[in-house]
Amino acid sequence: MAGGIKAWHGLVAEGEPESGIPYFTAAASPEELIALAWLLEEGSRKFYYSVSALLGDNERGKIFLDLTAAEERHKEALLRLYVTLSGKEPDSSFPRSLLGAESDEDVMEGGMRIRDALRWIEGKDPLRMLEISMSIETNSYDLYLKMHQRMQDEKAKEVFFTLAREEKQHLAKLTASLDEMLQAAA
Repeated sequence: MAGGIKAWHGLVAEGEPESGIPYFTAAASPEELIALAWLLEEGSRKFYYSVSALLGDNERGKIFLDLTAAEERHKEALLRLYVTLSGKEPDSSFPRSLLGAESDEDVMEGGMRIRDALRWIEGKDPLRMLEISMSIETNSYDLYLKMHQRMQDEKAKEVFFTLAREEKQHLAKLTASLDEMLQAAA
């Protein structure tokens, strides 16, 4: 292999952007975990909204618009949980102020960077957009189940279990859409 990897002109692997980054390991308190979950929900909301705009006002775009609204509801549930556990209203820079997060880097559920995911879907067909979204929802489901197990407070456990159940429902909707698309193409 003269010239090493830089001399390679053959096939290269192509895949989805990196996901599954363990963002929750840095958080210590339940409030910090809630703040991190809120940030990831906001990232997913931004991603799904961008995908819905790309697909337009049709059935496929509506799927992603529905996911956008679901992520907004998740953020609201997390905010209520934060108030319940902390006993105080969040400040105007929540959640970044709670985490000391100064990065402008937007990350979504599953630990994937929004800009990487949006760059990856450029020029892709809706089938591939559904596939990456299924990956995001699968990672979210897994994450929220872990958070449910980690929480000591019963209200927090309930919220994370509910979020996990909703992520599973999102995954089921995406799977049904994927099946419809595959059947239509056959």
